[in-house]
Amino acid sequence: MGTDSSRPGSLGDRAPEQVLAELRTTLFASLQRSDQRLRAEQYVRGLLAAEGRKTLRNIAAQIGGATARQSVHHFISDSSWEWRPVRQALARHTERLLKPQAWVVRPTVIPKAGVHSVGVEPRFLPDLGQTVNSQQAYGAWMVSGTHAVPVDWRLLLTESWLADAERRRGAGIPATVRTATPEDCVSQLAPRAGGESPGRVPVVVNVDGLDAAECARRLESLGAPLLMRVDPGTRLRADGSALQGYSERTTTAGQLLEAVKRLRRPTEWTLTRDDRRDTVATTVPVLLPRPPRDRAGRPDGNPWRPMRLIGEWAGGERRQARLWLTDATDLPIGALLRLTRLTAVADRDARRVADQVGMRDFVGRSFQGWHRHVTLASAAHLAVVMAGTEAFPATRAAAAAPEVAEGPADAAGAA
Repeated sequence: MGTDSSRPGSLGDRAPEQVLAELRTTLFASLQRSDQRLRAEQYVRGLLAAEGRKTLRNIAAQIGGATARQSVHHFISDSSWEWRPVRQALARHTERLLKPQAWVVRPTVIPKAGVHSVGVEPRFLPDLGQTVNSQQAYGAWMVSGTHAVPVDWRLLLTESWLADAERRRGAGIPATVRTATPEDCVSQLAPRAGGESPGRVPVVVNVDGLDAAECARRLESLGAPLLMRVDPGTRLRADGSALQGYSERTTTAGQLLEAVKRLRRPTEWTLTRDDRRDTVATTVPVLLPRPPRDRAGRPDGNPWRPMRLIGEWAGGERRQARLWLTDATDLPIGALLRLTRLTAVADRDARRVADQVGMRDFVGRSFQGWHRHVTLASAAHLAVVMAGTEAFPATRAAAAAPEVAEGPADAAGAA
């Protein structure tokens, strides 16, 4: 099969101290005070040095013992420093280093024992078949063929948090934050993901349960190729102008793929230079309904959007197909399948890097504290990608653990 691209290495031959010095000068320059820049670097060091859960006590123990715990808590939950410029610097630096092939938008479920952490509420998780008290977040990840780094985040906040004045005040949720749906969170992350320069990299949305038509409508002006995982019940219709002989009545994606069985073909494509894959796949020109844009429910322009439906049977036709919708009508099937596999790189690095540096470990109650923590945990994640998983105590055990087979990420275990 060739080289093992499933195991994360490093981006170069950088020593840990060199990596941390590079991040100090590139990511934390926006912090106006020198003590804030020092605290940010110390917090990242604590995330990388602490083994086990990255509680404030555990982090403080790495950078000054028990006496540092109060100052660490204040820096994360109550300080005045702004996390958005740090994330912007993180995205710019990651893009230069990683040269991503795609941006992957993916969910993170964060189980919680209590009810006071911002955004926590009971949620049914289909993968687990049970209701779990949890936070729900969405991350935008820059992904190459070998590495993935999260650079932006949205925390899902429902009416139960935003309409309750006491809960909102207790968590310090800004007045500008409004109730959001999963489609809102994805559409807010994806335009940032597309970047500002010409030749934007594709955006791959790997989120369960999205309203595909609504999400596609919101991302129609993205300016970058869009690839979105969908379920078999997604409503669409065959494009009769490009697929003669098939009914143009509205049906589901699963039913349409069954109707065009004769179009399935064995497909060989390249994951990396030394890694070739064989699969069964098909692409079908389809029309996806455009939801109304105005409150009166009137359609805006053409009510149907041309797209391609991709079906792939990676383990043979007896396995359940993976379904994707894309507006990249000019890309060959091999290139599209290669993009879908970048979600597995993000899943792997979520497990073997993000989880190990404490992405899901913040136990504070505040909205700003959560965002500051995941921002600095994302910086720690980049440090591991730059220096290698063996370079820091937090990730050594995960680096030695056996790999799991490629497949859908477990919702409660994805970071």
